Amino acid sequence: MKKLILIRHAKSSWSLDVSDQDRPLTEKGIRKTEKISIASKKIFFNAEVFYSSPANRALHTASIIINQLNLSFCNLYIEKDLYTFESSKLIKFIRDIPNSFSNVICVGHNPAFTNATNFLCDSNIEHLPTSSWAEITFSQSSWTNISKGALKLGIPKIILKSDD
Repeated sequence: MKKLILIRHAKSSWSLDVSDQDRPLTEKGIRKTEKISIASKKIFFNAEVFYSSPANRALHTASIIINQLNLSFCNLYIEKDLYTFESSKLIKFIRDIPNSFSNVICVGHNPAFTNATNFLCDSNIEHLPTSSWAEITFSQSSWTNISKGALKLGIPKIILKSDD
């Protein structure tokens, strides 16, 4: 069995004149990620590895989660292939994950995360919001063969009492 958690990065700022890859999180995005981390502790805690896009907003999101849950930063890997907006590239990355890992978290971007979730679960999610996660459990034992996963969503408005 394989478990994949796709976490969309928190809300990022467009106020600075920086490249897309360098955009920072907003204060609201930081606070929401801190709250989501604690509220979703049982979902995130057993991850064997965190893969993050090198984009500032994704890496910062992953770092907040790891810090909030007192997890090891030794299990965080920056993967340039996760800086993609194309689901086909994301799915290729996922299918290439070493089989020695069974519980994996990836932090990255839309529309790739929404579209990959729909493909891997045969679901019809319209949009995975910022700071949201999709937990997909597969019955297959090899990442190469994953298909028809069981989906559980973590949407901030549902998880948190207030959307602050």
